[in-house]
Amino acid sequence: MLLDEFIDVYLQNYRSYKDKWNYEDGCVLKGSWDLYRSTGAEKYKEFVLRYIDGFIDGDGNIKGYDPRRHQLDDINSGKVLFDLFGVVQESRLINAIECMYKQIKSQPRTKDGNFWHKDIYPDQVWLDGLYMVMPFYIKYEKKFNNSSNIRDIINQFINVRKYMKNEKTGLYYHGYDESRQEAWSDKATGVSPNFWGRAEGWFMMALIDVLEEMNGMAAEFKEELLYMFREAIDSLLKYQDTATGMWYQVIDKGQAEGNYLEASATLMIAYSILKGCRLGFLEQEYRQYGEKAFNGTVNKYLILDGNKISLVGICSVAGLGNSPYRDGSFKYYISEKIVSNDPKGVGALLMVYSEAMLT
Repeated sequence: MLLDEFIDVYLQNYRSYKDKWNYEDGCVLKGSWDLYRSTGAEKYKEFVLRYIDGFIDGDGNIKGYDPRRHQLDDINSGKVLFDLFGVVQESRLINAIECMYKQIKSQPRTKDGNFWHKDIYPDQVWLDGLYMVMPFYIKYEKKFNNSSNIRDIINQFINVRKYMKNEKTGLYYHGYDESRQEAWSDKATGVSPNFWGRAEGWFMMALIDVLEEMNGMAAEFKEELLYMFREAIDSLLKYQDTATGMWYQVIDKGQAEGNYLEASATLMIAYSILKGCRLGFLEQEYRQYGEKAFNGTVNKYLILDGNKISLVGICSVAGLGNSPYRDGSFKYYISEKIVSNDPKGVGALLMVYSEAMLT
C-alpha cells in the first residue's frame, strides 16, 4: 500500500526539523506513538525512543529547551513522554516532564487566565497554543497532581470560546489580543481577521485529546468541553468540500482566488472526528465525514513521482505579528509557502491513519 510505504520511508529517514527541542517533531512523535498503540508494531516505538535518546540525556536535560522562554510550542513534544514512561520506566523522562511543567507554572497569562502564546506575543492567545500545552497539562495533572488544576484547563477553553468564536459561522479566529495593541487585532473584539485552517485543526485536536484524558472523570468536567467539541465539528462540516472531503487554507473562503485545499488542516480535523467517534463523543454517523477527509487527502495529495512518495499541499507555517509583519489577512495566509512532507502534515497523517485502523 502506497501510504504504508510512505510512512516507513519517512520515519526511517526522518531528521529532526530543528537541532533543538521543537513542536514540529512532536507531531511526528505523537503520530508514531499512535501507530504503535494501534498496530503494536515495535518499529513505531523504536522511532520514538531513538528520537528521545537524541534529545534527552540521562539526567532528563532536554537539548535546546529553556522553560524561561515561555513558548507554548516547546511543550508539544513532551506529551509523548508520559506514554513512553509507561513502557520504559526511565527516571530521565520524569525529570524532563517536571522541567516542562515548571514552564506551565510560570507561564504568563492574560487577565482572564489564559496562557500567553509566547513571551514575544504578550496578552495573546492563539488556537495553536491550546494544542501545544493542554494535552500535556492534563496528563500531568492526572498522573502527578491529583487532577487539581483541571478547572484551569477547562476555563482556558471556555475563554477561547467566549472571545475567539464567531457566532455567525461557528468558526474560531486564529488569534486574540487581549490588549488590542496588535495591528492585526480588531479594536472592538481583539480577534484576528480570518479562520486559518490549521489553527482550527490544532484547536479540534486539543479538544479531543483533552477529552480523551477526561474519560472516567465526573461528567461535570467533560460537559462543557464536549459541547464545544460537538458544536465546533458541526460548524466545520458546513465548510467541508463536497468533492474531496477536505478543508481550505482559509476555511470560509473556499471560492476566493488563490485559496486551496490544505492537507494538514484536513488531516487534523479528520483525526478529531474519527477519534471522537471511537471514544463515543460523536455519533457514528460522523465517521463518514472523517473518512472522506482522510481518504480525500490521501487521494489528492499523496503523490508518487518516480520512486519518491510525497505528501504535498501543506502550508509551511503561518502566524501573526512579528517581522516581517503577518497581518492575518486572507492575502497573507495564501501567500505562505506550500511544501511537501512537512512534519505538521505528516504527523497528522500518522495520527488519523491510526484512528482509521482503530475505529
